[in-house]
Amino acid sequence: MAAFRTDSNAHSWFRSANCDARYGAALVAVVLLVVAVAALGEWGRQVLSYDRDALRHFQWWRLATAHLVHLSWRHALLNCAGLAVLWALFAREFTALRWLWILALAALSIDLGLWFLHPAVLWYLGASGVLHGAWAAGACAAYRRGDGMGAVIMLLLVIKLVYEQQSGLSVFEGDLPLVPAAHLLGALGGVAAAMVPRVGVKPL
Repeated sequence: MAAFRTDSNAHSWFRSANCDARYGAALVAVVLLVVAVAALGEWGRQVLSYDRDALRHFQWWRLATAHLVHLSWRHALLNCAGLAVLWALFAREFTALRWLWILALAALSIDLGLWFLHPAVLWYLGASGVLHGAWAAGACAAYRRGDGMGAVIMLLLVIKLVYEQQSGLSVFEGDLPLVPAAHLLGALGGVAAAMVPRVGVKPL
């Protein structure tokens, strides 16, 4: 009986952190993908990052891969930690397909925003912009279903974005180079994706 209670408590904890069953497997898969790309090292950064000149030469895959490649192992692991926190908070707010839509729109918002609105940004890489999209979308979803914490979490996001736009410094990533516009653009893309009516889409 004690062993049964222990197993039940463990399952309850994993479920509360959205790490049970397919959710846990999906989180591990995403983290492994980020780690695998990070293992490509400098070659990966040269070939996969957002690079304005390379995009002019039709290397359009960079619009997607820029959000997976990182400056260093530290950068990659910080983004993985951010992903884990957001996963624990929001993974069940949307279906897997809806999350893919949200992340894709956040990435597209960053790519188009940097290209058309910020031509001085010559290169960009990292998942943090897309994670800001997930943060914004998850907070919107929580608020719309009546969870007051959604408003609090959204307020924290707004404060963070305002600070970064004003200071040019990252709140969580220390002295790592920051493109503040990417965080703002990603968050706006996440809000836009979350506000689309959820016809036929329900959390698992």
